Amino acid sequence: MEITYHWEGDYLIPDLKLSDTIEYQIGKYGRMRKRFLEENHRGIYSYMLLSETLWKHLAEIDEECNEMMDRLVRQMAKNEGVTEQLKSDDWLLWIQKKQTASGAGRRK
Repeated sequence: MEITYHWEGDYLIPDLKLSDTIEYQIGKYGRMRKRFLEENHRGIYSYMLLSETLWKHLAEIDEECNEMMDRLVRQMAKNEGVTEQLKSDDWLLWIQKKQTASGAGRRK
């Protein structure tokens, strides 16, 4: 592999290109994973950053966590008795139970 350079003022700067140019959307759980790796596993974080696998990994973690949270909230809502029938009968109680299930799922 031959590296090419270009001049910037008095300095030679290498012409580096990233192979992975996809822009990943990183949410709450991806950012939490990134912070965890930065603070607790510096070597793994640096390796993944340099090997261009970090952002894909963070996007996968974020997607998996969001799917898990959705599944958990649905299960908790089902256990609380949150149904469409309850929504049509007593919508205030339905909102209260839905929020309770959602909040409890986020705290777990």
